[in-house]
Amino acid sequence: MTDTSPLPPLNRQFVAHFGEMGSRWGINRTVGQIYALIFLSPRALNADDIAEALAFSRSNVSMGLKELQAWRLVKLLHHPGDRREYFEAPADVWEIFRLLAEERRRREIEPTLSMLRGALLEQPGSEEEQYAQQRIREMHDLIDRLMTWFDDVQGLSPQTAKQLMAMGATVTKALGLKDRLTGGGPKRPSPDA
Repeated sequence: MTDTSPLPPLNRQFVAHFGEMGSRWGINRTVGQIYALIFLSPRALNADDIAEALAFSRSNVSMGLKELQAWRLVKLLHHPGDRREYFEAPADVWEIFRLLAEERRRREIEPTLSMLRGALLEQPGSEEEQYAQQRIREMHDLIDRLMTWFDDVQGLSPQTAKQLMAMGATVTKALGLKDRLTGGGPKRPSPDA
């Protein structure tokens, strides 16, 4: 940054929103704002640039950058003759989505699948536990199928994945599923009618 100019209104709005959304995505507000600033920047930023632009302490910026590196959402760069570390976001938004999805899977879904697998290996001691185990199996099987599908989608090129998403929207519209899923459109008659 180094020109000490304040963020333009559009950038400020985006950064503020990302900060608010960060808490809903499992990161704190500061980390969300740091990422938004890096994402919008046309050049790599160092920690001093970020601290100045967002009026954050240098230690908060350093901790936020470490968290973003752990999520693999920023790349570390060095400039010749400059000892400072610079950070940039991947240029391709599809790559950012893919990284976020992979990290959420690793941090949230895989531990859940592991717990479900362990519960399925237990010998039920009562009818109540047999019923619980059946429900756990249903949950495990659904999550496992979704992860298989996710792996297949992850292997697609961004262009092919975008085409697949467009096809899904077309099919949903053609079948009238969108209206039924959102509560609008024609209703099916109830079986009691």
